[in-house]
Order: sequence, then structure tokens, then C-alpha cells
Amino acid sequence: MELTREEESTLDGKHGETLALAYRILVAIGEATDADKLVPVEWAHLSGVNYNTIGDAGEEFLSRLSKDAKFKIKTTVNPMGFDSDSVSKFHLDEEFVAKQQSIKKSYVKMGAIPSFSCIPYEIFELPKNGTQVSFAESNAAIYANSVSALKTNKESAFSALASALTGKSPYSDLREEENRKPNLTIRMKTEPADELTYGLLGYFAGKQAGSSVAISGTKGLDRRSCKSLCAGMGTSGSCGMFTLGEEEGEKMDFDYKEMARVKDELNTSESGDIITLGSPQLGLEEISDLVAKLKGRSFRKQCMIFCPRAIQGQIRNLGYDKELARAGGEILYDCCTCLTPLVDKENIDAVVTNSVKGAYYLKASNDVDVSLKSLHQIIEEETK
Repeated sequence: MELTREEESTLDGKHGETLALAYRILVAIGEATDADKLVPVEWAHLSGVNYNTIGDAGEEFLSRLSKDAKFKIKTTVNPMGFDSDSVSKFHLDEEFVAKQQSIKKSYVKMGAIPSFSCIPYEIFELPKNGTQVSFAESNAAIYANSVSALKTNKESAFSALASALTGKSPYSDLREEENRKPNLTIRMKTEPADELTYGLLGYFAGKQAGSSVAISGTKGLDRRSCKSLCAGMGTSGSCGMFTLGEEEGEKMDFDYKEMARVKDELNTSESGDIITLGSPQLGLEEISDLVAKLKGRSFRKQCMIFCPRAIQGQIRNLGYDKELARAGGEILYDCCTCLTPLVDKENIDAVVTNSVKGAYYLKASNDVDVSLKSLHQIIEEETK
């Protein structure tokens, strides 16, 4: 890789060991991905926030790092393990709470915006088209590339952290225009389609595609469905981008048989003890739609609704919090269905959700079964 004089001196430790470590990470990734240089990035979004994800080693590393490290660019962070406003209701392990608070403190001390959201593209103003960013959250990276016209690779926790500290990232893979053109088209043959269908499509596409894929046959791809597509794709593979429409190259069909096969893999229960909505987290538009769909109905069981705190004021001003509470729903901020200790296998056997990503992680990480239903099905079958 060709480095500038300043990058070389920083790599050699002239500006401290923390920045030298960050540059070593970036150079190692760059050499592994055939990058010829580092490029400036304007925004980093970090994963590695939930204590369930990074454990003691991660918490201790961040604590040491935050003693002298400062983020150089706009830096936002993924969800953590709980909502601080309601954590006492869930009787979480005291050590988990303390370690999670330590992680939060470290990120804030280094200069991160305490967003604790997996949908940064929905709650922050987006930079101009073509801007280089560094997103570690998989659904956010795919959404950024595919919908928001930004450029990022599907970053790891370490690479995005290194970018936050340096403002740089290796110029390789999806950062280069020529690598963004897909050579596989997946033709959607199922209709009508809802957000669950698109989540299953994304999961299928993620397993089949390389770094970029074309999707044809889509109709009426609203924000909820688009988020589901990105989340499903980010869960199952390394694909970091999709385009809409048919491209030259290999073709593959996503039909009812393939959809059933994917759903059978993820759907492990016919019913659930609780309902979870929000993986990715629900934005204001989806909360408004949920309130409208309920129309005076109430959930038959506990329903946990995960949102970014950035929309809390709007939810309250519009009275959505009261309406959802009336319906038996509980809004939780700063956390997400995935990897949350709020869904405890000791008390919960199965969960109803419309999220493919949530279904995968609830089973793989929380060891609870999942009943996958679309939001329409949930309203029809799980409310009264």
C-alpha cells in the first residue's frame, strides 16, 4: 500500500501507540484486500457495543483505549443490551449492567454520539451521494450502499473503530466503483410481498451472492421491506450491496419453494410466549404505521418494541407511546431484538417476530425458538 508521509509517521508511532495500532489494523486489512491506498471517510458507525457481543475482553480493551483515544470523525454506535430507563424491571445480572454501562462510558468518552441504534441512516442527516463512510452494522452498511448512495464495505468492529480513530479506510472492494456492479441477479418470483418475504429474500441472497447482487421482480419496496431485505442479507453472508433490476451475468430464481426452504430453516415454533418488533429498530414511520394498524386492538401477549432514542420525543409528542402502552406494547430504546438479555431462555421458550435477522440471532445466541410472521399476521393473529 502507498501511504502518505503523515500516515507512515503515524504507523511508526510518532503520534502515539493508539493511532499506530489503528493504522496497523487498516494497513493489514488493506493488504489483505489489495487496497493501494487509504481514503478519508466522513462517518463511522460502530458495532461491538453490546456486552453480550464483546464480553470482558472487549469491555477492558475499550476502557483502556478511552483513557487517551479520541474519535476523529463523526462516530455513531450500535444498540447496547438494555434500555436504561427500564432496566430495573428485567432483573438483569448486576455484572452485565455494570459492564454495559462501562462500555457506554468508554464510547462516549472517546467522542461517540450515544445513538445506540442500528438504523443510523434513518435518524441522522445523510452526507452527499458518493461519500465514503465506514459502517460496521451489516444492515446499515447494505442500506448505505444500496439506498443512501454512500460507499462503505461491510466493516468489522475493529476496522470501523480504526476508521473512527483515524478518519481513514482502505480503498478496496465496494469503495471502488468497478466492484459495485453485480454479476448475479436474483429474480423474485413471489408475490404479493411483505416485509417478511423481503427478509427471507435477503437471507437467501446473502447466501448466494458475492459482494454485490442485483434483485429483479420487486414491487412496492417500502422502507420497512427495504430494511428487512438489508437485514436478512447482512445476516447470512458477506454481500454488502444490492441494486434493483436485472443485470448481465448469472441468474437465479427466488420462488415459493426457495422461500419455504429459508423459512423452514428459521421458523422453529408455531407460536411464541412474547412478541418482539424491531430488528432493525423501528423508525417513526413504522411506529406510526403500527399504531394505525392496531386501531384499538390489543396484543394478546407481551410485545417488546425496539426503537432508537432519537425518536423518543416525537413518539411522545404524537401520543404513540400511550397508544402502544394501551395496546400492551412496551417501547424499549437503545437496544434491539438481537443479542438482548431481555429475552431470557429461562423464562421464554419462543418468540413471535417479523424479523428474519431477529429470528436468526434469537435462536443462535439466546437459544429460544422463533415463530416467524409478517406484521399483518401478527396484528391478525396476536391481537384482539
